[in-house]
Amino acid sequence: MGKADAAMSTAQAGAGDMAGDVAGGPIRLSRNRDYNILWTSQLFSELGSEITFVSFPLLILAMSGSPLEMGLASSVLAVAHMVANVPAGVVADRWDRKKVMLLCHGARALAMGSVVVALLLGTYAFPHILLAAAVEGFFSSVFQPAEHAALPQVVPESQLSQAVARNTARPFIATLLGPALAGFLFTLHHTAPFGADAIMLGLSFVTLLLLRLPRRAAPAALPRGGSAVGGVAEGIRWVAGHRVIRTTLVWMVSSNLVFNALVIIVLAMSGEGVSAGEVGLTMACIGAGGLLGALAAARLHAALPPALTIVGFPLVAAVMTAAMALVPSGILLGVLLGGAAFLAPVANTTVLTYQLTVTPDHLRGRLSGIAGLFSGGAAALGPMAGGFLMTAGGGPAAVLVCAAGLALVALGTLLSPTLRRFPVLSSTDRG
Repeated sequence: MGKADAAMSTAQAGAGDMAGDVAGGPIRLSRNRDYNILWTSQLFSELGSEITFVSFPLLILAMSGSPLEMGLASSVLAVAHMVANVPAGVVADRWDRKKVMLLCHGARALAMGSVVVALLLGTYAFPHILLAAAVEGFFSSVFQPAEHAALPQVVPESQLSQAVARNTARPFIATLLGPALAGFLFTLHHTAPFGADAIMLGLSFVTLLLLRLPRRAAPAALPRGGSAVGGVAEGIRWVAGHRVIRTTLVWMVSSNLVFNALVIIVLAMSGEGVSAGEVGLTMACIGAGGLLGALAAARLHAALPPALTIVGFPLVAAVMTAAMALVPSGILLGVLLGGAAFLAPVANTTVLTYQLTVTPDHLRGRLSGIAGLFSGGAAALGPMAGGFLMTAGGGPAAVLVCAAGLALVALGTLLSPTLRRFPVLSSTDRG
């Protein structure tokens, strides 16, 4: 673990300078202004992404009624988001992270504002929507590695796991609020969701101006020369050479792939003879279960051995998924799906805390970008796999295949010496 020890020293050098001390210890996260600025900015980013993901198809259907255009816009949004991940990591490592985040929010706010202006002037054009979708997808992806890499700069290591646990709540909050907010605002006026997104991103831009990030590592440890391709290659080599991190990436991709397939299957099953309102509640259960898990993640992470949380998520999810084959379509499926999602934030807290702690500061952005690329691939392939399983075997059979997949992930975790003996960070790192 020589590389890990050296990386921990680097992480310690870059963390906590701006967190301050009270009575000889770090201030509480709730009073850490820079952490709260980062948290809020990323929440606005994720909430905006959820709003636009729903609003673009709604707008296209209202203006042209073309399912083909709707699918194309959604694909452009997703592809732009996925392909930006790895170069975004290089940007986060080689540029000023605060400036990167400001640029991203500014560009996205302008893109959404341009849609509002076009609609108000009656100059709607589909190519403009595609361009706005590409800007949204690209810059939302670039923002994330910069925010992730900046987290250890504003939070001391003793609170890092607690901060990561709180961060896991954001996607579920966005999932709960974003689609419903987009639908409600769109019924008020076609411009409303895009205007609300632009305002949120604009406010977040202003708030980010107040962010104080400590000085980065010495120039010798922060390479700025060379090509972007060389920077990407450096990050890939480091991730591939770190046994624990490369194994956790495989674990994350496998879990996400099966879970994303399961969500599509549950949605398809819920659509058979179930009202639209109940389908919405069924899908909301995912956000509710994940949010409850995020609220408990810090305590469970501190109380449970790391290996237990990593194997616990796919194992519990497998049991919950198998039970879905026995219940009727509707809200019960959602309740079980929410139960399967409950332990995801705990497992993610364990994995992400370790990754952030052992990764040198000048590589954290690239690690986040590579992880985002893997997660994006799982998010893209999972729904396709779920649709294929649903078509080939029907709901109950498809659900059982997903349960078997999650059980295999749990078995693989138990058989992997790396995950079975997942490194335990020192007590001060557990928050």
